[in-house]
Amino acid sequence: LGPAAGRAPAPPLAQPVLPAGRTLRTFIPGQDEDEWLALNGRAFAKHPEQGGWTRHDLELREHEPWFDPAGFFIAEKDGAMTGFHWTKMHPPEPGSAGPGPGEVYVVGVDPSEQGSGLGRALTLAGLHHLRDRGADQAMLYVDEDNVPAIRMYEALGFTRATVDAMYRRPPAVSPPGRY
Repeated sequence: LGPAAGRAPAPPLAQPVLPAGRTLRTFIPGQDEDEWLALNGRAFAKHPEQGGWTRHDLELREHEPWFDPAGFFIAEKDGAMTGFHWTKMHPPEPGSAGPGPGEVYVVGVDPSEQGSGLGRALTLAGLHHLRDRGADQAMLYVDEDNVPAIRMYEALGFTRATVDAMYRRPPAVSPPGRY
């Protein structure tokens, strides 16, 4: 996992502007799971962890205490899902007053919509939701090789807060002539 970023969801925060012909609504549990899973798979086809979600994975999260369909935004074009932004509210830190930070849990856009501005509009819709819920900060996690997403988040005021690194040891190579 790459850098984590944070921003204060306080003004200024631009209004979301959806590309022409797109509408925005919230996730409907019991109705949207299969179509969302298909879209998530397309949006994250190159990300095995996120793109490989199953119905079971989704249902586990739907049963988490933080799950709120009012913060799970779905973009549609002609009645078909084209993108989403799933937000998450975290509990407040011990001893702090008010709600905790919000999270840009996952933003996904159908590959046919990439570059249309849909990801930015969805992100802004979710940030407005988090601010309206009283979030004192917004955070997200993004892989460092997802340069378009990092550029968009930085343009929206996010800054790098931490960097998590994963290391992998290459497979052992047998010396020549040894098996």
